[in-house]
Amino acid sequence: MPETLTPDALERLLRSRFKEGFLSLKDLPHPHTFKDMQKATDRITDAIGKKEKIVIIGDYDVDGVTSTTLMKLFFEEVDYSVEWIIPNRFRDGYGLSPTMIPRIEGFDLVITVDNGISAVEAGKMCKEKGIDLIITDHHLLPPEIPEAYAIINQKQPDCAFPYEEICGAQITWYLIASLKNALDVKINMMVYMELVAIAIIADMMPLKHINRAMVISGLKALSKSQRPSIRAYREYVQKEWLSAEDIGFFLAPLLNSAGRMEDASFAVEFLLSSNIYDARVRLQRLIDLNDSRKETEETITKEALCSVNESESVVVVSGEKWHEGVVGIVAARIARECKKPCIVLSDNGEGMLKGSGRSFGNCDLFAVVSRTRPLLEKFGGHFAAVGLSLSQTQFTLFREQLQHHFKEGDFTTDMIDPEIVGELLFRDISFTLTRLIKQFEPYGQGNPVPKFISKNVRIRQASPMGKKGNHLRFLLEQDGIMHHAVQFKTEERYEVDTMVDVVYTVNENHFRGNTTLQLLVDEINIFEQ
Repeated sequence: MPETLTPDALERLLRSRFKEGFLSLKDLPHPHTFKDMQKATDRITDAIGKKEKIVIIGDYDVDGVTSTTLMKLFFEEVDYSVEWIIPNRFRDGYGLSPTMIPRIEGFDLVITVDNGISAVEAGKMCKEKGIDLIITDHHLLPPEIPEAYAIINQKQPDCAFPYEEICGAQITWYLIASLKNALDVKINMMVYMELVAIAIIADMMPLKHINRAMVISGLKALSKSQRPSIRAYREYVQKEWLSAEDIGFFLAPLLNSAGRMEDASFAVEFLLSSNIYDARVRLQRLIDLNDSRKETEETITKEALCSVNESESVVVVSGEKWHEGVVGIVAARIARECKKPCIVLSDNGEGMLKGSGRSFGNCDLFAVVSRTRPLLEKFGGHFAAVGLSLSQTQFTLFREQLQHHFKEGDFTTDMIDPEIVGELLFRDISFTLTRLIKQFEPYGQGNPVPKFISKNVRIRQASPMGKKGNHLRFLLEQDGIMHHAVQFKTEERYEVDTMVDVVYTVNENHFRGNTTLQLLVDEINIFEQ
């Protein structure tokens, strides 16, 4: 565990996260540092000139939804009619797949956003039908690349764009900037930045280098936005200023709920709302879908926890017709609860299991599951999250092999939270500290909110709060210094005068004109002498 932190040490530590310093929009690379950007721009401007039929193919997560919205808004601004399609998670699967081809027959040009780099078969089918394909995607390159007119993806080895970790909406924004210049139209690119910021945060891109600059600018734009959808959302949450946390924990799940529960096109329609009345109605639909998502997720989590085998190194659970749209969230919740990687699978009743996995600690779940690839029908993902499907007949063997490969590969689930920056004494918790922390906002992926541990803390008060009593309010003391604290979503109960170690973040609580310091508790462990 890191040594006791002083404010100066904390500042040095936080500053060390930004080796390139704090960039601004003037540091953004030129659009044409992307491989094929000029080629794609020329093809699209040519299509506009010849009045060809263009269709945008997006994806059902927030990045795909905002990217689709951005393209549609741009073409509206240049007064050119295009179609857009978001694949349905349940009927179509991910991205530009062969099942989508019948729906795009008759179009001259297909532009993918936030997907397409794996669409080898669909790419061939487009070529056979005389449809030009432009792929814009930010994901890792597979062994075989689709045949396409142009591919804009910063991870191509011969691409000169200097930043690898950017999302699909950022590439879409760059394509719009390139088209704006080529068409010589006056467009305020900051109007688009607010949607880009939402995507960067929701897609968990590291909030460093140009990502940080774009998010800061986007958050400012969101606070002034006259877009009906954003106005409706600000009205709903009763906030003028939206923070990165507001986006990551509240707006992003709302937008995601459409694709998880029914159809992501609802989220695009909300963002595209042309007036506040439509925006309010469409927002309410997303709120209802998100409420349904929460209930479904809670039900499945309870069922799944009942079937956890505690002896497994990688927890694997399956259930009949569990909702495919929430199994990834359930896997994350079980991984946190069991402190182990977890895979949750849904049995569709037709002999196939489909689901998601989430890692825990420093375990490379992608590497573990990769070793079982011969048993799987479909598989993809990264270090911390995977998606997969397999035949019911392979389930037992898959489960056994996972445990074997975990032990054989010496994979770890390191219990030390890497986001804990050090031990903090209660005497050093002050408004000076929170001012220092604010200097390094926005926080998120790659720049997590600094988390502290304080040891030998006495619980002076601990009482349930909230409608369901599933949150706790504390008064904590260390060496005679008291601080108020809250812990959300916990069933734990603590006796007064218990000595504990507390892991937490520090924030300012604004209530009825008063500002107080508050500890947001992440974990409490009974103090060991």
